[in-house]
Amino acid sequence: MARGKLRIYLGAAPGVGKTYAMLSEAHRRIERGTDCVVAFVEHHDRPRTEVMLHGLEQVPRRELQYRDTVFTEMDVDAVLARRPKVVLVDELAHSNIPGSRNAKRWQDVEELLAAGIDVISTVNIQHLESLGDVVESITGVRQQETVPDEVVRRADQIELVDMSPQALRRRMAHGNIYKPDKVDAALSNYFRPGNLTALRELALLWVADRVDEYLKQYRSEHRVSKIWGSRERIVVGLTGGPEGRTLIRRAARLAEKGAGGEVLAVYIARSDGLTAASPKELAVQRTLVEDLGGTFHHVVGDDIPAALLDFARGVNATQIVLGSSRRKTWQYVFGPGVGATVARESGPDLDVHIVTHDEAGKGRGLPVARGARLGGLRLLWGWLVGALGPVLLTFLLTSVAPSVGLANDMLLFLSLTVAAALLGGLLPALASAVVGSVLLNWYFTPPVHTLTIADPKNIVAIAVFIGVAVSVASVVDLAARRTHQAARLRAESEILSFLAGNVLRGETSLEALLERVRETFGMESVALLERESEVAPWTCAGSVGPRTAGCPEDAEVDMPVSDRMSLALTGRVLPAEDRRVLAAFAAQAAVVLDRRRLQEEADQARTLAEGNRIRTALLAAVSHDLRTPLAGIKASVTSLRSDDVEWSEQDQADLLEAIEEGADRLDHLVGNLLDMSRLQTGTVTPIIREIDLDEVVPMALDGVPEDSVELDVPETLPMVHVDKGLLERAVANVVENAVKYSPDGTPVLVAASAIADRVEVRVVDRGPGVPDEAKDRIFEPFQRYGDAPRGAGVGLGLAVARGFAEAMGGTLNAEDTPGGGLTMVLSLRMAPGRGATVVAQGRTDGVNTPSASA
Repeated sequence: MARGKLRIYLGAAPGVGKTYAMLSEAHRRIERGTDCVVAFVEHHDRPRTEVMLHGLEQVPRRELQYRDTVFTEMDVDAVLARRPKVVLVDELAHSNIPGSRNAKRWQDVEELLAAGIDVISTVNIQHLESLGDVVESITGVRQQETVPDEVVRRADQIELVDMSPQALRRRMAHGNIYKPDKVDAALSNYFRPGNLTALRELALLWVADRVDEYLKQYRSEHRVSKIWGSRERIVVGLTGGPEGRTLIRRAARLAEKGAGGEVLAVYIARSDGLTAASPKELAVQRTLVEDLGGTFHHVVGDDIPAALLDFARGVNATQIVLGSSRRKTWQYVFGPGVGATVARESGPDLDVHIVTHDEAGKGRGLPVARGARLGGLRLLWGWLVGALGPVLLTFLLTSVAPSVGLANDMLLFLSLTVAAALLGGLLPALASAVVGSVLLNWYFTPPVHTLTIADPKNIVAIAVFIGVAVSVASVVDLAARRTHQAARLRAESEILSFLAGNVLRGETSLEALLERVRETFGMESVALLERESEVAPWTCAGSVGPRTAGCPEDAEVDMPVSDRMSLALTGRVLPAEDRRVLAAFAAQAAVVLDRRRLQEEADQARTLAEGNRIRTALLAAVSHDLRTPLAGIKASVTSLRSDDVEWSEQDQADLLEAIEEGADRLDHLVGNLLDMSRLQTGTVTPIIREIDLDEVVPMALDGVPEDSVELDVPETLPMVHVDKGLLERAVANVVENAVKYSPDGTPVLVAASAIADRVEVRVVDRGPGVPDEAKDRIFEPFQRYGDAPRGAGVGLGLAVARGFAEAMGGTLNAEDTPGGGLTMVLSLRMAPGRGATVVAQGRTDGVNTPSASA
């Protein structure tokens, strides 16, 4: 059965009209004869959206009872039984009521898609899981209902529903989104122009990245090599020289002029030795380009202009930034240079910027190697000089200067042989020697026009000529080959040095290293495969690229790392000379994988050690702190039950009071131990509600004497988004700790205030205070400052308080009190609407928190 198709209307902000657009699409499909039904659409009492539901078949919802309230959810079974062609499911990020078929609505949608039903759904940009922290920092609201980004990315179609902030606020003011009594609160809080502009930018950038993925996939599938200027991508060509920093900054400024501009810096290590780069300078430039938001790439290419253009076209770049050549004027006799060649061959769809800099025309600083990997043009000239040069020289000598002498003739022919060796290598030089010796014998050695040599001295001369020609050609060719080998080894050493530095410093992840392998050797995909034994199946430890090999036999290149590990590359067959560098990459990949696993084991060991430390401290606490109140209770009870002593009423009252105090201490200690256990095991699940601080803080002070605390919590404070029980325990623990260390007769101040989108509760004492280096340590379990307990406790109060605060999305930190003492600052999230009004519709039963979703 074919999987259904998913279409998502992505809203830039609540109220932009994504549900309206979805319903409009449904009406269009019905008009075309498509079987389309509504599985779940929430109109939120918006008249225009409600009208769009008319004429659409709606599948009855399923009713669920939760906490004495009846809720309705999408009935997945009913939709599967009805089996329409297309189904409408609103609010993809919605959390279902406990007892539903699935916990999240997107999971319901996955079932419908698997059954072959097409689904049209909606979601807001703020509900994407990866953007939760960003949205919270912008709006001050933490979205409780989220959907994994991958679910939305897998959609067959994503359509952005957008609206300018001004138009959206007008819609809000006209009552088209919320009821009139909620408009003012919404406009002054969540729907501020700055918030809406930031959300709009997030949505545009996210959709742009998704479109970019589609474009890359299409170009790859259809083998499109021509550049499509869909967005500005600027490639910076680096040589490893000091001018690279100037080029990177210039490219970053160019990228800023176009929305969504991207900078890609590339260094091409050339195997014929025509570049000399400083690894240290390259590392600095890599850091610079990454700080400016770009990416750094390191590839190998024999022809730098061609490799640079291939890279630019491969990433669909629109511009190339190069620096003015550092070569001196006389050095241009060796060729026009990289910049001129790239500009000439870039074509009309790729702009080339030549940027001047301080190093232009000052020379490269290192001698330029006369490379030995000969291109086709040099080979052609070598054969022309070796084969046709002697013929042309013979014509000139016989017609222009027929009487220069045999010795001079041989020297001239020998010079052609040397020139052929310099240009084309050994074979053209040998050809020149053979042709030259024949022509010398025929035209210049008596008797002429015959291959017979009359004078024995001329025979020796011809033999010496052939020997010298072959020797010179061999030496020149050998020197050229050695130069090529040295240049290639230098290029390889630069790559390996750069690679080893990053790996040893721990700056490269396994995926980043495999991506470097793929870029360096121009492969389609790279995978690191491993297996437990020689007969076990291969598993993938890490991979990059669209089509990875499942086993080494399926790959074009297989580089064994060990008997149980191999690096598999697909795309093309590598020449033997490249396998040496590939072997180094493979070894480094194994090192990175081992380091990652060692880090994971170290993290696990650290967790186990922490658990052991807590268990040891717990045993010490049980053996000492818990036994102390138990001993007091036991002694008091034994005394009361004793028949030998007749206790007065006052004595009995004192003993009973001691029993009560010991029981209270035990209850407090056991409560903290249980709370710490819940925090350690991650079982604390806060029920977030909108709470007034003046309702909770006074209740948290029941455990301390009335005259020991001074309370300052204004009734006008905004409401906070917290769990009432956890907040009460956190405040109680902090206040009890402050009272314990505060001097007698000096009350502890508990004050609250609103700052930006947070509400702070400050507990101020005038005790001895805590040094800066110990402020974080006092929040660790079983820690007491100075290791000197005062009164009851096992050192868990502050640890439990911070754990509860973080579970509610808040923070708890220690500061110095001006004039001496310690101030505990409990920062809590402010409720949407600042306590005046809930911004948007939402359930308030603890299942779904009020949110600004639409």
